[in-house]
Amino acid sequence: MSDTLAADLFAPTSIGAIDVTNRIVMAPLTRSRAGMDGVHGPLAVDYYRQRASAGLIVTEATNISQQGRGYAYTPGIYTDAHAEAWREVTDAVHESGGKIVLQLWHVGRVSHFSLQEGGAPPVAPSAIRAGGRVYTLAGDDVPSMPRALEADEIPGLVEDYRNAAHLAKKAGFDGVEVHAANGYLLDQFLRDSTNRRTDLYGGSVGNRARFPIEVVKAVAEIWGADRVGVRISPLSTAIGETPLDSDPQATYGYFVQQLGGLGLAYLHAVEGQLREANAASALDFKALHAAFGGAYIANNGYDRQLAMDAIASGHADMISFGRAFIGNPDLVERLRRNAPLFEAPLTAYYGGGAEGYTDFPTLAD
Repeated sequence: MSDTLAADLFAPTSIGAIDVTNRIVMAPLTRSRAGMDGVHGPLAVDYYRQRASAGLIVTEATNISQQGRGYAYTPGIYTDAHAEAWREVTDAVHESGGKIVLQLWHVGRVSHFSLQEGGAPPVAPSAIRAGGRVYTLAGDDVPSMPRALEADEIPGLVEDYRNAAHLAKKAGFDGVEVHAANGYLLDQFLRDSTNRRTDLYGGSVGNRARFPIEVVKAVAEIWGADRVGVRISPLSTAIGETPLDSDPQATYGYFVQQLGGLGLAYLHAVEGQLREANAASALDFKALHAAFGGAYIANNGYDRQLAMDAIASGHADMISFGRAFIGNPDLVERLRRNAPLFEAPLTAYYGGGAEGYTDFPTLAD
């Protein structure tokens, strides 16, 4: 690969209204190090500051309400205390020359009653229990049986997203990303495998996409569409053992076409199965990019070579890296130099303190 193509990955660009110094995105990474009240401490400030050389940081998924929480020690963005804690993070990133957007998250059925207010069941488009495991105060457990949302509850959920978007603005972020991926609530509405509703929010793809689109529109009213991104994962089944939609190309093609008409900052696509090899050829992601019509961030299994090729070919406008950012706070510089990457142990991913979180060395160290 020539130096010219390599330079493209490190060239500045704009994504919506957000100017970035390179084409490398830090993907959202759940680290489970907030308090059970959803408030971050000083370690998070250090963690994000260390990684501010990314062209754009997408924060770990952040609960828009207590109902939206599916894992212990994940952060929130539904109270002033949450906004104040996140403000320390955004100030640190900006002082270090970085840009950062907050990912807005509701897990839907992928939760446990012990994490819900008053021990209530989780909510979902339909009363279909998730598989997999969730992380509770007592340790790993199976998700609880959810209840189906009533149609008259959905406007309140849209308002929860709107409130979270408002607080994210108060916290000083550069924008927000709506999490519509990985089998969580908005993705549960999109997929016919998890949405068995017969009202205005189920049945046809237009109906199944109705609630996610209402959410994105509400968030864009707070931020302006050019500071709002959306994440999708048409092929991911890992979280909650969520079955695929019966026709992912058509379902997500319709969804992203509707999003494209809103003038959003970007579409962020997980190209394949989480934590597995890149599978950009397993679905026509180029068609999704074209249907969206705006900036496209590609994610999943990218290494330096694949990233350079994707930028050089026009497949993507930016490339997001997840696990590589855990053990390599200076990932951008390591990629620039083609230096070795440190692979953080799985035991460091979730929970704990500074060890495995803010103590990874840089090349300079």
